[in-house]
Amino acid sequence: MASSRPFSLTRVALATLACTSTAQAADDDAAASLPTVSISAPREGNRAELAGFGDIPLTRSPLQARVIGEEQLKDTGAQNLRALTSLDASVSDAYNSVGYWDSLTVRGYVLDQRYNYRRDGLPINAETAIALDNKSRIELLKGTSGIQAGTSAPGGLANLVVKRPDAEVRSATLAWRGANSVLGAVDLATRFGSDRAFGVRVNVAAEHLDPELRAANGKRHLFALAGDWRPAPDTLIEAEVETSRRSQPSQPGFSLLGNRVPSANGIDPRINLNNQPWSQPVVLEGQTASLRLTQRLNAEWSAKAHYGTQRLRTDDRLAFPYGCDTEGNYDRYCSDGSYDLYDFRSENERRITNALDLSLQGRFATAGLEHQLTTGVLFTRFKARFEQQIYTYAGVGSIDGNSVTPPGPADLSDNTDRDERNAELYIRDVIQLTPALSTWLGLRHTRLHRETLTTSGTESTDYRQNVTTPWVALNYEWQPGLTTYVSWGQGIESQVVPNRPGSYSNAGQALPALKSRQLEIGIKGRTDQMNWNLTAFDIDRPVYARDNSVIPGPLRSDGSARHRGVEAGVDARTGAWTWAVSAMLLHAERTDSADPTVDGQSPPNVPERVLKLQTQYAVPGLAGLNLQGGIVAESDRTLLPNDGATRIAGWARVDLGARYAQKIDTRTLVWRVGVDNVLDRRAWQESPYQFEHVYLYPMAPRTWRVSLSADL
Repeated sequence: MASSRPFSLTRVALATLACTSTAQAADDDAAASLPTVSISAPREGNRAELAGFGDIPLTRSPLQARVIGEEQLKDTGAQNLRALTSLDASVSDAYNSVGYWDSLTVRGYVLDQRYNYRRDGLPINAETAIALDNKSRIELLKGTSGIQAGTSAPGGLANLVVKRPDAEVRSATLAWRGANSVLGAVDLATRFGSDRAFGVRVNVAAEHLDPELRAANGKRHLFALAGDWRPAPDTLIEAEVETSRRSQPSQPGFSLLGNRVPSANGIDPRINLNNQPWSQPVVLEGQTASLRLTQRLNAEWSAKAHYGTQRLRTDDRLAFPYGCDTEGNYDRYCSDGSYDLYDFRSENERRITNALDLSLQGRFATAGLEHQLTTGVLFTRFKARFEQQIYTYAGVGSIDGNSVTPPGPADLSDNTDRDERNAELYIRDVIQLTPALSTWLGLRHTRLHRETLTTSGTESTDYRQNVTTPWVALNYEWQPGLTTYVSWGQGIESQVVPNRPGSYSNAGQALPALKSRQLEIGIKGRTDQMNWNLTAFDIDRPVYARDNSVIPGPLRSDGSARHRGVEAGVDARTGAWTWAVSAMLLHAERTDSADPTVDGQSPPNVPERVLKLQTQYAVPGLAGLNLQGGIVAESDRTLLPNDGATRIAGWARVDLGARYAQKIDTRTLVWRVGVDNVLDRRAWQESPYQFEHVYLYPMAPRTWRVSLSADL
């Protein structure tokens, strides 16, 4: 399902902070052996490298962000980025197919796989399987991201932070989940040399994949090595490399059956429509490496040079259901549950991303005002090389999963190669106007160069564009622990027209970047026992849509998608309980469209109400035992861009879990058990609309998971 695949990513969702403490496990482990220490100062909260404002904590920053740590990821059984959809109300699925890469929406906008993901702050391409075995945390920034990224969708950014050898680690994990998936992983870290100047961390993982979904067996492995060297007290050199591979058949979606929405209760969520004898797995391979030099110049200033490279290879293959020719409907399946089945194959896709960030950060005072300044330049190069693809009719399938067809003819069609080059100059400044009032300023100037060329060399595009995106905020601290802010900013977004034969007259072309903008107002509070926030936002994003006045029509700019909403979040501890609650109300609509049937409609797959709750209970009298529970609830949503009456129902899911940290001499065993969708609810979890086609994905059935981590 590359950019050339006959469908892409969509899915919309909604917002806010649902922070649970990532230090909870350490607190539980230490409770039996360490004396109680009372801390009266308010908790400052996490810091996020992705925010771009140095060491200022998120609780005092005029933006909404979330940091999800390693322990929380383990407690929830997180395997991939899709886990974020259970942890934060701003995040939902966007065509999250088993066996394929993960897709997220934030504040109702789909994050762009090519522009909205970072690794240790550098741009990466997320059109691959991203393993979490060697990641220490995930940082999620919500809202227009023009100050942090030259080109990106306006929902936000996700940053994956690599594990480093900051401490001694000797850990092994064995895990089981689903029908019979088995994982083995090792995490080793040590420091050595004079003054422990050298550090090394190794992560190795191998997994047999056998989920509850049928016909989806596969395997994956990961090897990652991270090291650092401190040759002098003010100099730090860090290097890391990662290689991974996953091979697994992917999962197509269900759809409308004629004019009716099929009952989710009548669909077995274990059915995989990609179960033909000729179906082949999607193979996602990746190699990533980076080198970072941090030099402290003096007590106030430091400089950084950070280079990263990523090499991806993909075999993208699927028995793909699409439309119903017998009834003349090409956006849904047939009334009787049958559909047209296509053989899609795009072999040996190669994507290369290189990035170099040079920055300077420090503090100074002028005219009696304190400044915290960051400035730098980011160079990014992206190259995509494809071979010709197969997308041919194979026969008629059925939603019961029992139809068998021969493969389609091996007729080759063009794909589209891409080259993209960005040079981004940026400056960010926090100015302390008074002890309580600060202004936050940002400016990013981006020089874009986009080129495309079909694999046959018959069609090409080449354009350049310079864009400047400002960001400004005012932050006022009424008293320690109570802050209000208002911010305004812009972002830019660029798109390549999907390369689907016969669908677009400008298929494969790169389109000029368009600007989005966001206004946000928020209030944040913190005490010894609680962090909370309340935020209102208004985002206006230009939309690309096909001109249907001609066939095939070009993809072009067509009005906006305006999302206005309110987020609220609370992270609290009350005795033995830890609570994390987030909720969001969202009003999303299309505006200024050339199509009157679309204008004013709610975009497909965008729920108006979302609630996510997580709780933990440290069992008194039994040190190390922690019981966990979670609720995820999303309201109904539309399926079609021009028909608000056709909807899927809202749903709610309950998850349960437990963690027990067992002390044996000087070692610790950590047992985890969990069950997702405890009540085995049946529902349509998401309804992405892509390439003028409705898809329905069922909620996964009740799924058990068990793991054991042990010190070595």
